[in-house]
Amino acid sequence: MGEARLAVDIGGTFTDLVLETPRGTQELKLLTTPEAPERAVLEGASAILAAAGCAPGEVALVVHGTTLATNALIERKGAPTALLTTEGFRDSVEMAYEHRFEQYDLSMQRPEPLVPRDLRLGVRERIAADGSVLLALDEDGLRATARGLRARGIVAVAVCFLHSFTNAAHERRAGEILAEEMPDATITLSCEVAPEIREYERASTTIANAYVLPLMGRYLAALEDGLKAAGMGCPLLMMMSSGGVTTVDTAKRFPVRLVESGPAGGAILAQAVAAENGLDQVLAFDMGGTTAKLTLIDALEFQRSRSFEVARAYRFIQGSGLPVRIPVIELVEIGAGGGSIARVDALGRILVGPDSAGSVPGPACYGRGGVQPTVTDADAALGRLDPSRFAGGSIGLDVARAEAAVGGAIAAPLGLAPRQGAVGIAEIVDETMANAARVHAVENGKDTAGRAMIAFGGAAPLHAARLAAKLGIAKVVVPVGAGVGSAHGFLRAPIAYEVVRSRHMRLDGFDAAMLNALFAEMRAEAEAVVRMGAPEAALTETRTGFMRYRGQGHEIAVALPARAFEPDDAAALRSAFEASYTALFGRVIPRLEVEAMTFALSLSAARALPGRVPDPPPRAAPAATGTRDVTDPATGATEPAAVFERTALAPGMALPGPALIVEDGTTTVVPRGVSARINALHQIVLEAAT
Repeated sequence: MGEARLAVDIGGTFTDLVLETPRGTQELKLLTTPEAPERAVLEGASAILAAAGCAPGEVALVVHGTTLATNALIERKGAPTALLTTEGFRDSVEMAYEHRFEQYDLSMQRPEPLVPRDLRLGVRERIAADGSVLLALDEDGLRATARGLRARGIVAVAVCFLHSFTNAAHERRAGEILAEEMPDATITLSCEVAPEIREYERASTTIANAYVLPLMGRYLAALEDGLKAAGMGCPLLMMMSSGGVTTVDTAKRFPVRLVESGPAGGAILAQAVAAENGLDQVLAFDMGGTTAKLTLIDALEFQRSRSFEVARAYRFIQGSGLPVRIPVIELVEIGAGGGSIARVDALGRILVGPDSAGSVPGPACYGRGGVQPTVTDADAALGRLDPSRFAGGSIGLDVARAEAAVGGAIAAPLGLAPRQGAVGIAEIVDETMANAARVHAVENGKDTAGRAMIAFGGAAPLHAARLAAKLGIAKVVVPVGAGVGSAHGFLRAPIAYEVVRSRHMRLDGFDAAMLNALFAEMRAEAEAVVRMGAPEAALTETRTGFMRYRGQGHEIAVALPARAFEPDDAAALRSAFEASYTALFGRVIPRLEVEAMTFALSLSAARALPGRVPDPPPRAAPAATGTRDVTDPATGATEPAAVFERTALAPGMALPGPALIVEDGTTTVVPRGVSARINALHQIVLEAAT
């Protein structure tokens, strides 16, 4: 076995691969094959190995992130699934939060549950909130129900009984009975997937996991077999939404944890780049072919969340999707990628996204049948893209098609020249992203001004300078391999796992012994998973309490010490809660009792972040390889921009805008008034000229 490592990121438009070998790094970007996602992975792996002169047997590790689980939920292409729940509660997934997420829309539609009502079945049993048994499990009735489901061809079953997070005995016994009666079906228990309070979210997460489990199981098995057949019999690890990687066996049990795995890889890369540049406050900006993602990083720490929504009926409106309770790096995601479609509405406004042309048919300039104008078409019409270098030359761009699409659908209805229509698209998409970043920052008690931006993804370096100007950001860093940034992040991610348990505890009745026993149990569960991928590594433990003032409806995350608790620690926990509450809301509420509802423990293989790398001495930049007329959306002016090959730029070199820095995976736009310099790690640093 060799020392090479391969990372693969399947996105909505592109599949990105990064191969690290002792001889250097190779990158590849190719179109995703949505009808058979593994095909692009295997074809890309073969191509990148050949390009690097690396034998398959030299690959020691493959790290993979995929949108397959997400797409199955969005497109409703999962397995025929049934839900078994406590009798009388089968409609909780349809009642949801019992509120309107868009209260002024008379045509508002909620997402249909993944399981239709006739497959949501009640089981006679009842556990009380304190874990005591109120009604024993009706095993005979459950067996009859299971036989009926087997006769209907159900291959996946989600089990979510009331209060199973306090006492899982009924759920576990139900799982045993279902396995006996339905040996060919996959069984998902809520006490294993999401042992937390809030029945709707717990049921939704359990159903989502059950719905995609057969599909992901087949996909991961096929991928493993394909890699082995290609000569790569090395371990395969999967990227999770939490920012860690885990084993395939764990991914097969809990595929719902793979949702948002790609953006998590990008955040990992941004964290490392921030450390290398000594940046304390960062906005990570990831813009790909389908969406843009924005993440805040402070003091090299991510914002984290315990919930996420998929398959939103109103794609970017909170509350309109299916909630899943999984650990995620908190980010804002909007339909503003290179493939986002632009249009003019009835009021004469340019709108961009959230729908995307994807990889099929793709933007008009791909020449693959797409006719609607997209952000990529606008970038091509503005002169930002080299038609012969897009995606490493694998896709030749037809600028005439881009101009025709933008001119016909955008410019002509508004009485503009085609380039001005493209300016409108670029400005709208940049302002959409800027507004999303502002709102996300404010919701977390933070600001965007004064931060640095780290831009990656195929489209981000094209838009980063303009977006930074809108947000009051003075410095932008474009890392090496930015076009496939998430895949680079996969190779930096630690092997990790997070376990969550709901246990209600008031601080005036603080129970140190109970809490120590709970965390010991959680540590054992997490360590069993982490050790499968990192048997000898030192481990880092992080604890979080989800706490609130008594009577409030929702909790906030509070960092807890990773040590044994003492009986007098209640005061320290209250102080930690009040500090977190003040950071979010600017105040505390006196004389109210504090309670903890849920506890989380994250365990990861120790991973040291890189240190600050000093700036190199200045040196002269090479001559430009040519010029290209580029239109600046900030001014609407078109002027020649010097074109530079990124590979020809060495540390210490600096060049003024307007300029384009071209590479296989992306192009960095340097507008007038901005300078670009190359730091010691060959990263591009954009700064407003002084």
